[in-house]
Amino acid sequence: MLSIVVFLPVAAAVALLLFPRMSDSAVRWTWITVTAVDLLLVLGLWIASPPGDGFAYEVDLRWIPSVDSGYHIGVDGLSMPLVALTAALFLACAIYSARETRRVRSFAALFLFLQTVCLGLFVSLDLILFFVFFDLSIVGMYFVIAGWGHRNAARAALQFFLYTFLGSLALLLGFIGLYLAAAPHTFDIVELTRQNPLAGKGVTGALILLALGVGLAIKTPTVPFHTWLPPAHTEAPAAGSAILAGVLLKMGTYGFVRIVMPVLPGVWRQYALVFVIVGVVSVIYGALVALAQRDFKRMIAYTSVNHMGYVILAVGAAGLVASSESQARHLAITGAVTQMVSHGLITGALFLLAGAMWDRGGTYDMDSYGGLAAQAPRFAGLAGLAAFASLGLPGFSGFIAEFQIFTGSLGGAPVATAVAFLGILITAALFLRVLQQVLLGSQRSPSGKFGDLTWPETASIGPLIALSVLIGLFPRPLLDAIEPAARTVSAIFGG
Repeated sequence: MLSIVVFLPVAAAVALLLFPRMSDSAVRWTWITVTAVDLLLVLGLWIASPPGDGFAYEVDLRWIPSVDSGYHIGVDGLSMPLVALTAALFLACAIYSARETRRVRSFAALFLFLQTVCLGLFVSLDLILFFVFFDLSIVGMYFVIAGWGHRNAARAALQFFLYTFLGSLALLLGFIGLYLAAAPHTFDIVELTRQNPLAGKGVTGALILLALGVGLAIKTPTVPFHTWLPPAHTEAPAAGSAILAGVLLKMGTYGFVRIVMPVLPGVWRQYALVFVIVGVVSVIYGALVALAQRDFKRMIAYTSVNHMGYVILAVGAAGLVASSESQARHLAITGAVTQMVSHGLITGALFLLAGAMWDRGGTYDMDSYGGLAAQAPRFAGLAGLAAFASLGLPGFSGFIAEFQIFTGSLGGAPVATAVAFLGILITAALFLRVLQQVLLGSQRSPSGKFGDLTWPETASIGPLIALSVLIGLFPRPLLDAIEPAARTVSAIFGG
């Protein structure tokens, strides 16, 4: 059943391309229907077998036996929430794109292909399989940006591809290093976790961690590997930005908790402080640069650097926590995964709102807008909720995630965690400034009249905000899924 969830979207994409006489309307409804069915299947899998400390729906088939690489997939508490997030965001983007008129068939097929790639990565339990999906995500997003982006889309798409492809090459080198260090040689993540192949291998372990860390940091992205992100977001179509921020960035942070931490526990402990510093710098730098932006979309892009910095801070601090402080380590890892889900929902909604702004005004320049609350109450209401969710206000998922991250990280990196607190203050300042400038005051818009959100736009953005509120008020179902798997990763460190 898990394979059906993964490959149903790409099967639908192939079907769309094989029947060229379908109308654009039929293509849109097919896209929406397939993504809705896939989300229902994911929820069905979650309900039928709630994530625990082991893998559910596991499939392990021989694929490349000469290097012991197989089609090995499964889900646990680290991956199931991200699988559900992926399915929800792709459905939101399908509904939002109901008004897309440019090459609709190709656009829908490309997003369905991307959905399979993203789902496949989050369920992969083999390094080669993980790498294949990782690389294909770069190809898919390149064509989304280049084919449906704005004025400088070709340049932004090329920069995105070159940066992230370089990261994938570094990642591949790290995977090969793990394979060679293992005895017997294998690419199986579960077996590598059991072996701990780099125990006692100082320089070799450091080099492999460097390769894996650079590859995943570029995808996340963290400072100083973040420079591809703002232009990619600025030039991408709204749905592309939502998937890039909401799903593709999580491939980097997920790689840390799925591969690096459990497979290299000793090496991770040794160099965890480096990642704590990178996380804190990303938090503060992302927030400060976002505060300086006048472009709404670039501002959101830099807040992604800020929010992903919290995740890196948490996983780094988990490696510094003393062996006896298992609860703090467990809390930091749980908070990191919760932050991935929260950021995906909130930032996905913010980028779709940015798309609505572009469609009505033809610009992301915040100085060009004002008093939108009076003209577009639905837009203003959802934008206000998304802003408060992003700055971590209680009652939203961001607060749950950041509270766990800070509480868990204090035990391992108290000074760094205290510095990271400044990121919350800066983020609050920048979002409050945006709300005051864009939603309140005298009415202005480049096009004169700023129309309110259409029902497809509301139906795509509203549920994402609602899910953030639901998690903020009732976090227990999500935490019940994440905590057993987080406890397993924590136990590898001796807690």
